[in-house]
Amino acid sequence: MKPYTPDKIFVEKSVAKSPITRNVLSRSDGCRVEQIDSTEEKLKEARTWNPAPAKAKKSLILAKGKGSLVKPCPGQQSRGNSRNVCCDYFVINFASNCHMECTYCYLQSYLNFPYLLVYANIEKIYGELELLLDSTPNRIFRIGTGELADSLALDPLTRYSRYLVEFFAERKNALLELKTKSDHVDNLLNLDHRGRTVVAWSLNPDYIQRNEEWKTASISRRISAARRCFDAGYPLAFHFDPIIHYPGWEEGYRDVLEQLFSPIPGASICWISLGGLRMNPALMDIIRTRFPGSILPHGEFIPADDGKLRYFKPIRVEMYRKLRALIRRVDSRIPVYACMERPEVWDRAFGGRPVSNRELNDRLTQIR
Repeated sequence: MKPYTPDKIFVEKSVAKSPITRNVLSRSDGCRVEQIDSTEEKLKEARTWNPAPAKAKKSLILAKGKGSLVKPCPGQQSRGNSRNVCCDYFVINFASNCHMECTYCYLQSYLNFPYLLVYANIEKIYGELELLLDSTPNRIFRIGTGELADSLALDPLTRYSRYLVEFFAERKNALLELKTKSDHVDNLLNLDHRGRTVVAWSLNPDYIQRNEEWKTASISRRISAARRCFDAGYPLAFHFDPIIHYPGWEEGYRDVLEQLFSPIPGASICWISLGGLRMNPALMDIIRTRFPGSILPHGEFIPADDGKLRYFKPIRVEMYRKLRALIRRVDSRIPVYACMERPEVWDRAFGGRPVSNRELNDRLTQIR
């Protein structure tokens, strides 16, 4: 997968001396650079574009992140009005938006600007992490960077991963998860991570990758990158999310699991998550407009009580059962869990559910 190359970089004056800014500019020879007072004016201007210019994502903004950059994942944030089982995950919002084009990506209906945005004030993230981890020193936090951006897609430019891996290497009560659809792992391979960083990949059958995950690394390249990280001593994780129901889905997922477990030992895998395709209704119309060849709008969806369109419950249960069984045949010790699913789906697909969200988090971290 080719590294992202911006046509233009906007640098907010407040982060002009950030190490992240220095990394990006030193690796962007020949790229136009403009210093700006505030990101907000650029975003305000972009919101008037209808539609956004085709090359809009070729512009990168290095900005000062405001508000909280370390927070509970959406599953925790929506706990009050959702019955989904949650794994007590936390997220670092170090960047926003993605230049890869997955047809199902919820960012299409969530973000209202076309730039790639990186928060270069990494010292703020350090401070928020220290407060969180020191607040409960006797629990292990799972903290990832893949909510609003791919964890490694921009890493050849920003080298953000190196700073975070080195920070987490010094902490005994946290695991960093870097989740990606890329194969950009070069920055990770010579670090003293001390086993505190889990490198993770989202996986789908080759058919889905080719047709629904545009501009991403192929499945074989993702698995090859995972093997490189395994050789460098990193614990690994994998996410079959979204699982897509299509003619031949069972054979497709069986094939990708065979690809995965050929070079990757089950003992190196900290967890595997399963999550059926789900989306808000507005995203369905966006997919039809932007990706008219996508198979996703042809699925059997119903509105769920969390406001999202989901596959019928029997379809989800069948997919989870079969994928879990395939994984168990290889290594029954790998923790497998459902992401943002109902307790009754857990009961039918897994034969039981966690007693609490904290228990699920503890299950996933006890092997560390």
